[in-house]
Amino acid sequence: MSDYSGKNTKPSPRSLPVWQQTTSQLKATYKTDVEVGLTSEEAKRRFEKNGPNELLAKKQSNFIRFIKQFNNSIIYILAVAAIVTLLMHHYSDSIVIGLVIIANALIGYFQEVQADNALTKIREMLLSENYVFRDGEKHQLPARELVVGDLVNLEAGDAVPADLRLISADNFKVQESILTGETGSVNKIEEPIDQADLALADRQNMAFASTAVTSGSALGIVIATATDSEIGHIQQSVVNVKEKPTPLMQNLNSLGIGLSIGIVVAAILLFGLGMWTHVYSLPALLIAVITMVVGSMPEGLPASTSVVLSMGVKKMTTQHAIVKTLPAVETLGAVDIVNTDKTGTLTKNEMTVTQVITGDHHYDVTGVGFTQGDQLDLTGELQYHGKPFAYQDDPGLNWLVNISGQTTDAALIEENGQWQLNGEPTDGALTVLYQKLTGHTPEVDEIDSLPFDSAFRFSARLVRFNGEHILMVKGSPATLGKMAAAGNPDFDDSHWERNLTRLANDGLRVVALGYQRVPETMTTITREQIGAGLQLVGMVGIMDPPREETVSSIKELRQAGVKVKMITGDHPDTAGAIAKRLGLDDQISAITGPEINEMNDDQLKNCIDNYNVFARTTPADKLRIVNAQQANGHVVSMTGDGVNDAAALKQANIGVSMGIKGTEVAKEAANMVLANDDFATIVKAVREGRHVFDNIRKTIRFLLPTSFAEGLIVMISILMGQELPLFPTQLLWINMVSALTIQFAFIFEPPEDGIMTRGPRNVKAGLLNRLDIIEIAYVSVLIAGLGIIAFDFATRAGMSVALGSTMTLNIVIFGKIFYLFNLRNAHPVISKHFFENKMAFIIVGILLLLQVGIIYLPFMQSIFHTAPINFFYGWVIPAIAGFIVLVITEIGKLWRIKHAAA
Repeated sequence: MSDYSGKNTKPSPRSLPVWQQTTSQLKATYKTDVEVGLTSEEAKRRFEKNGPNELLAKKQSNFIRFIKQFNNSIIYILAVAAIVTLLMHHYSDSIVIGLVIIANALIGYFQEVQADNALTKIREMLLSENYVFRDGEKHQLPARELVVGDLVNLEAGDAVPADLRLISADNFKVQESILTGETGSVNKIEEPIDQADLALADRQNMAFASTAVTSGSALGIVIATATDSEIGHIQQSVVNVKEKPTPLMQNLNSLGIGLSIGIVVAAILLFGLGMWTHVYSLPALLIAVITMVVGSMPEGLPASTSVVLSMGVKKMTTQHAIVKTLPAVETLGAVDIVNTDKTGTLTKNEMTVTQVITGDHHYDVTGVGFTQGDQLDLTGELQYHGKPFAYQDDPGLNWLVNISGQTTDAALIEENGQWQLNGEPTDGALTVLYQKLTGHTPEVDEIDSLPFDSAFRFSARLVRFNGEHILMVKGSPATLGKMAAAGNPDFDDSHWERNLTRLANDGLRVVALGYQRVPETMTTITREQIGAGLQLVGMVGIMDPPREETVSSIKELRQAGVKVKMITGDHPDTAGAIAKRLGLDDQISAITGPEINEMNDDQLKNCIDNYNVFARTTPADKLRIVNAQQANGHVVSMTGDGVNDAAALKQANIGVSMGIKGTEVAKEAANMVLANDDFATIVKAVREGRHVFDNIRKTIRFLLPTSFAEGLIVMISILMGQELPLFPTQLLWINMVSALTIQFAFIFEPPEDGIMTRGPRNVKAGLLNRLDIIEIAYVSVLIAGLGIIAFDFATRAGMSVALGSTMTLNIVIFGKIFYLFNLRNAHPVISKHFFENKMAFIIVGILLLLQVGIIYLPFMQSIFHTAPINFFYGWVIPAIAGFIVLVITEIGKLWRIKHAAA
């Protein structure tokens, strides 16, 4: 890249840092014209050389995504079985096993692609355009077409498209919270800053990609694009955080490996025993052992798990949560800590005046923010001692309301069906106060204005008001108080100090308002003219109000055993006050980023659980917080929207990003994107995650005993030296057809009672408890015993092996059907819940129709070794066997219920 590349925001020793350079030096460094911009030819050359100005996530190839679906111990063993049967010329068996493997992979693959495509659509909606000077003309161009050296014009409401060095700035302010975490806008300047080493937040003559202009206008030279920008650097650093498998996948992998090892060991022992006893010839023994392995292996587990997860993903999409990978939907059901930022997530990000102090009275202002859903909502009133009060009845209050309207530069605008604030948040609060109390927008007859300057901490506007020239001032209470006291010996300084402390302790941002009458000959304002005769009329307390739905959401999460913790760049007092209003916890304990930096990792780990508010944090602090929580065994969710959240989002067990105001970097780092930016959606996700886990657990409890029963039937037959009751293709039919039919019934089962009051699951405990293992054991033996007894009885009575095998096949199927009704929920089978899941009956009907097909269709008979069987042996005896399974498992369920209540 050439010397105008923009990488020299941290330049070589031979050159000055970009913030120190004058306009003429910038012109030479970036080979551009600060009057007319680049030529079209030069811009095209630079674009072709350096590429588009966009942050692209490293997309996983579809081939790799597909291959990953085969990374499963169960699939490995099935693949070996397919190869062995193929080599032995049992083509139908190997084909069916191969189809099972491919079906599993396709289910997982298409669900991940679908989630990724949904995320891409959101990304495409967020592309911006900006005004750029080229060839001396002003063009509106997509941000991706900008190149280093371009001259960009920025106005209030624009998104900054690249890293810029400002060469002109008029009352220009930028919201940089996505980089710094600070909620307030930053005043920008055009002059060089004579300091060699300057922190990012102090580079006042620069604007950075993906930040937002809140007021004023500016002209800047593009100094870095794409991955060379500050936001690009952070995106690249996120790559260093290694993703971990979700708790569910860890549990499933452990279960799969354990099952696989157990089945392979059993197969080896059985093969050795068969060779020693010479029960079968070697080919027959090999097929028998493969049959046992195929029967015992729950090959439907990956497919069933994928189906349950995909249904959860689809349900979450309808609730405005886009899940990027299937297992992520369950992870939120396991979390016990939800870390979240404050502004815009827990709060509305709509600064609101809630309290007003005048020289004599203290008023409350009702109403929260300025929107209700997509509608403008300026409802609310002024109250004094809890009763409505007309602001015109208090002269000081009347002045305060009018100064609020006359000095604000903010406006409420409707854009794409959404009401938004155009301007500074503090100005927005004053605009809303004025419109709320007067019912109309202010009419300002401005003569001159003095923008806010951090050096003297106030702004002023000279207006024609009620036939007079009035100088209206707003700013720091301390500054305006000193100016008012200087010209008024009766100024009650203690009254204002006392109320200022009171408002600040409530976590409110405080703005003072005043005025002074000036001669009509005054047409311009200077700093020195303000103060003589200044009247301080009052102070307003401004807060970013909590979202109404957030309070109930936090309460519900706490009842579910999930702790919500706030991580913010705000002052600890402000954050603590908001935390109390939200009901974050019974006791609010705050710690700041600088305090965290004084601790090593072990010290932080030991005390991290004592705090629920983390204030003044940096991106590095957020990452350390998440790491410390995970080191204590917590399953952590991180919610955020800024680039400064990205590393923590990726480190968390599940990262949740905002879809509307979230940055591209944050969305790429997260596992889930909230399309509506609504914290309440997280509660829905936790509930759905727990529901999904319940369904997966029921699926496993259903699959394992029925699969083991099939393996036991074969194993016992080998040990007894008798004909095998079931063929490999029959076993695969049982597992896969039931997996693709009857196990769908669990998906439609309503969530269990008390799903949000029982606490997060213990991810270290695995998927099955001691009672589950006992149940799996006796149900396996029960179904296997019924199948072998029936097969042995029928063949001894003269029934052909094909008919006996068909009857045994139906016994296993009916055992599954009746066992399904036992597992559906924790209630006795005969209860008011029996007909809640109507889809269960439809699915059972479909399965029975498929059984009719496999038994009576000739081409199915040849593939699956079945034979047409009469009604009594084919359907009545299997139904009786299934009923026996139901009765015994219901007795077990009643014992479980009694054991849980004890």
